[in-house]
Amino acid sequence: MTPHDRQRSATDWSRRGFFGWLAAGGALASGFPHWLAAAAPADPLAVLPGGPGPEPVAAPHFPTRWHAFVWRNWPLVPSERLAAVSGATVREVRRVARLMGLRAQPRIGPDALRRGYITIIRRNWHLLPYPQLLALLGWDADKLAYTLREDDFLWIKLGGHKPRCAALQWCPATPAEEAAAKAIGRTIRGELDDPANAGGEPPFAFVGALSRSPGAPRPSATVDPAAPLRFCYSYFAPYGDPLLEPELDPYPDGLLARLAASGVNGVWLQGVLSRLAPFPWQPALSDRHEERRENLDRLVRRAARHGIRVFLYLNEPRAMPESFFAAHPELRGVAGGDHATLCTSHPGVRRYLVDSIAGICRAAPGLGGFFTITASENLTNCWSHGHGKSCPRCAPRGPAAVIADVNAAVADGIAAAGGSQRLLAWDWGWGDDWAPDAIRALPASVALMSVSEWSLPIERGGVRNKVGEYSISAVGPGPRATRHWSLAKERGLRTVAKIQAGCTWELSAIPYIPVLENVAEHAARLRAAGLTDVMLGWTLGGYPSPNLSVVAAVMAGGTLESEARRRFGRAAMAVVDAWRANSAAFREFPYDGGVVYNAPLQMGPANPLWAEPTGHAASMVGYPHDHLDAWRGPYPAEVFAGQFRKVHAGFDAAADTLEKALSRLGGLSRTERAGALEQVELGRAAALHFRSVANQAEFVAWRGKARTAPPGTPARETACETACAALERLLRDELAAARALHRLQVRDARIGFEASNHYFYLPVDLAEKILNCQDLLRRWLPAFRAAR
Repeated sequence: MTPHDRQRSATDWSRRGFFGWLAAGGALASGFPHWLAAAAPADPLAVLPGGPGPEPVAAPHFPTRWHAFVWRNWPLVPSERLAAVSGATVREVRRVARLMGLRAQPRIGPDALRRGYITIIRRNWHLLPYPQLLALLGWDADKLAYTLREDDFLWIKLGGHKPRCAALQWCPATPAEEAAAKAIGRTIRGELDDPANAGGEPPFAFVGALSRSPGAPRPSATVDPAAPLRFCYSYFAPYGDPLLEPELDPYPDGLLARLAASGVNGVWLQGVLSRLAPFPWQPALSDRHEERRENLDRLVRRAARHGIRVFLYLNEPRAMPESFFAAHPELRGVAGGDHATLCTSHPGVRRYLVDSIAGICRAAPGLGGFFTITASENLTNCWSHGHGKSCPRCAPRGPAAVIADVNAAVADGIAAAGGSQRLLAWDWGWGDDWAPDAIRALPASVALMSVSEWSLPIERGGVRNKVGEYSISAVGPGPRATRHWSLAKERGLRTVAKIQAGCTWELSAIPYIPVLENVAEHAARLRAAGLTDVMLGWTLGGYPSPNLSVVAAVMAGGTLESEARRRFGRAAMAVVDAWRANSAAFREFPYDGGVVYNAPLQMGPANPLWAEPTGHAASMVGYPHDHLDAWRGPYPAEVFAGQFRKVHAGFDAAADTLEKALSRLGGLSRTERAGALEQVELGRAAALHFRSVANQAEFVAWRGKARTAPPGTPARETACETACAALERLLRDELAAARALHRLQVRDARIGFEASNHYFYLPVDLAEKILNCQDLLRRWLPAFRAAR
């Protein structure tokens, strides 16, 4: 695939949305399904996704790729392993790290890999070939293949391809390379106290803090199944297989206690049926399923002591490699790449679903229930990606009947176990033409869940658009959810609103976005519409925050102000004023599905700038690269950047005003003052992200403008001079943003983290952005001027 093809594919995805992109044969359908096919024993790497990968993105601000390898991995991988992977000595690794301004490496415990493996994979994806990446992780190929597939679409987030990286081998540095490494050290020592933050709050420090009891032991609570449901995901749970490693407890008691105090009474985690129940056709897939069930039951019992129910997310039944169907051709449904569905219209497959659910319910009788996605994400039933017409059994039934029946099978499993578990059928991806029929066909015991803000009309910067999902900047409910809930209520079904209360892909790199007026208004509108049950977020937004508390308070008839007084005492109204100012600014956010998935919103100032176009497409909340056309969605480039300037200015001003107000306020407890100051710090972090998105968009635009006029003409000279002035201004502002965010992150390890992506960036990445900008100012910009 050429760079143009990759860019076109990403642009198509941003226009049609995730489901439409999958249905049209996106990377999920064609890019990796072959990797779990049976591999020849002689080639253990055959299970990993391959194909014609592009050239890796270079990092010319480092003397060599090996220097970049040492720099990027210094906070997460022990120097002994860095040396072993690259053929260097430990002494040489440490010497060069010091030369580049990195302090002595702190002790790196096992949590860095166990909780940060996605961060390690992402920062080495363009540096190492598979064998060395596996050595760095200490994994085998099967584990990496499973992770790429099951960890919330990590393969897609990485771009849907593996760059063609040559083996990395340390070589003695040339005099020029040694001098360049020394220059990096001088630059960093002049800019930052310590680029890797050896003396600040270490990565994942929040795990220990949130795991500890928040105070004096409280009496055990009891689960109230009749209470309005408010459930969320763990702030730091590993996504792929969290029930196998007790030391990576997704919901320690300290976190459960804090969530309960924030008004949460339900939590969720992913369940893969073949790992929780016997898979009758290939029993090896279910190894250790009893252990997972036991751990699930323990979690359910612990959570119940906090008044919290546990739910499992199901996206089933998972497709199987084509090789599987050689022995079971009767089960085969719709093909997708080198996989095909287990056809749910086959009685044996439906029986597998029913029996699996029944077994889980019997093993964990206190389980709160399940929620399903049946028309998106992984290839599951024959209509899950819209191609059911190619299945002779499912084609005549149609998508509504097939998808309703998948949910009915789950409901039948609950009933077979005599369970009281709830089933929430999420209508994500259900087509407008058949969703009403699916709702009418759902069993009476099922509740319908719908994204509240879906299809809400908005206008930002003069551009009219509609919200898909993942928006706090637009306040729901929207017409699609309202229509679907009405149909469900006509059937007598319970209804559930799925919202994002804490944060969204509009910005997920801080624990919560302090825009509580928007959050409170959404909760008030849901209450007015008769909704009582709420899913508070996908994998993001599960921090026990004021955002979660205000949803609970407002849904119960309280107010934003009363919640602020409970938390901040005499500082309450100053904080509320900041929340309102942030919320007003956030309503200028140029929302679009392509924007929230592709733009450098999560990386912020940590995303590098490049002298020349990379040719790489932006990937879903993974690598934004410099793909401005994918970042901006339907917004013209200048409107896109201008809207982010507005959002940044609003957040920045609100933080300034609140900080000044707090400096004049006395009579606050330590907890109240710390909580109010947190609103300042998170507001500033958010502002820096939005400021950087605008900077990067303008940089890419100006980089191209200078070359639009014919060479050798006065117009070309004028255009180039104007562009150079703008580029220099933007580079210097990005330097300032990287420095400012570095200062915030070294004090707060929550910044840059999200549960399903781990760290988007670390302090060392913000330090690298400083090197990147300084290099462009020193080396590239003068050459750019001279070439006009």
